[in-house]
Amino acid sequence: MKKIQITPAWSFTDEAGNRLDPQLFGLLNAVHQSGKLTVAAADVGISYRHAWNLLNKWADFFGVALVDMQKGRGAWLSPLGEKLLWAEQRVAARLGPQLESLGSELNLEIQQLLEGVKPVLRLYASHGYAVALLPRFAADLQLDLQYCSPQEALAALNRGACDVAGFHVPTAAISGPLMKNYRRLLKPRSHRIIRFITRCQGLMIKPDNPRGIEGLNDLLRTDVRFINRQRDSGTRALLDGLLRDAGLSVRKIKGYELEEYTHSAVAAYIAAGMADVGFGVEAAARQFGLGFVPLATEHYLMVCHKQSLNDPKLQRLIGLMESEAFRQAVSALPGYSPSRCGEICAIDELFDA
Repeated sequence: MKKIQITPAWSFTDEAGNRLDPQLFGLLNAVHQSGKLTVAAADVGISYRHAWNLLNKWADFFGVALVDMQKGRGAWLSPLGEKLLWAEQRVAARLGPQLESLGSELNLEIQQLLEGVKPVLRLYASHGYAVALLPRFAADLQLDLQYCSPQEALAALNRGACDVAGFHVPTAAISGPLMKNYRRLLKPRSHRIIRFITRCQGLMIKPDNPRGIEGLNDLLRTDVRFINRQRDSGTRALLDGLLRDAGLSVRKIKGYELEEYTHSAVAAYIAAGMADVGFGVEAAARQFGLGFVPLATEHYLMVCHKQSLNDPKLQRLIGLMESEAFRQAVSALPGYSPSRCGEICAIDELFDA
């Protein structure tokens, strides 16, 4: 099956037209991970000499070293090298979901052109690490995966724009508009829930926790910088509910108005040193080498129309979820569990649980 993948790319260019080599970002990341230039060069598949020349070329370009080295101590990124690496990772983290959605559309068009028009299962879902695994395992399924907010996904299901909607709810009840909005959009008589995964959300912090952040109360401290999720995200709604239940004012949180659009973008923002703490899933924190303070567990769920459960396309999706290979992939994600993946339940059963 022919598939394309869209990845973001950016570069610095000076007045003479010199353009930053994309291979440099891979080398900087490998140096950051290994602490040795010899190991980093091998990791990215280039010779030590080429790695050395690459670093020198772009040190001359900027007028500042990108990697500092000392005999017996290895190699480490300079302040500029760190900024370049985290800038590249922030770009990828912020744009990734939109590009994945676009890639899904383009791949579907290519498949239909090469193989003929076949039935497509349209899944609109809140972005997450587990749902992003689905296309990798959908070999026998024409899956069109589009990322959007939970409310947008449920609204799309109700107007017939998709076949399945993905959203997430806390395992423990919280106050506020989140659950009211879900109850308004979910229809107990005509909808059914397909359980997907559970995941842990909490505070993402720097690995050595220099600010001593231990819980939500610390977000109100004047020496703590916070990075938030966008207003219509389910994660933002979860955080607001936790703050409301704890009696904490968002007006006192430094950086509450600053927003990123994915869990990984929040983690990259903190890893770049631009904030001390953010709220999101444990998997994102571990991906960027951050510490994590667990605060809430969520059910990530799929919802469909009751009459769609016998649709062969939906049966394939459920079979995919129940497969051992998919469950193992989910279990490998920090803070994720597939224990009830693929189970069907009624709307009332979900909210009464």
